[in-house]
Amino acid sequence: MNIDYLKLAGALSFIAAAMHLAIIFGGPKWYRFFGAGERMAEMAAQGQVQPTLITLSVAAVLGLWGVYAWSAAGIFPQLPLMKLALILITLVYLTRGVLGLLAPFISSHPQVTQNSVVFWVWSSIICLAFGLIHLKGVFDKWFG
Repeated sequence: MNIDYLKLAGALSFIAAAMHLAIIFGGPKWYRFFGAGERMAEMAAQGQVQPTLITLSVAAVLGLWGVYAWSAAGIFPQLPLMKLALILITLVYLTRGVLGLLAPFISSHPQVTQNSVVFWVWSSIICLAFGLIHLKGVFDKWFG
């Protein structure tokens, strides 16, 4: 079976972007369930705009990452700085995955402690998986 890892990477980024949009519509319960933290959930419950803007921003970045991966896979026209962008995207996913696995055990910062260890472990495993899929796609396209 021949897998196009950049197509898969793009699809995963688009799914993550869609999940972030769903969280906005799901409201405070969804912010809590997906580990955004109690503060974000409370602000959403109060009708404040910050959680929506932050979550929309994350969704937009993830969507752009999906576009870059699919551009490299040939689905979309070639984008500027495609190789550099995909290497940086890969590094962000991998770094978030590794540091997220360490953070709950080495940091007492409120941004870390507001989320459960379970959140940090699962979200980090997901980021690591996304990063490894991107890494394989980048390697296959430019270094393989």
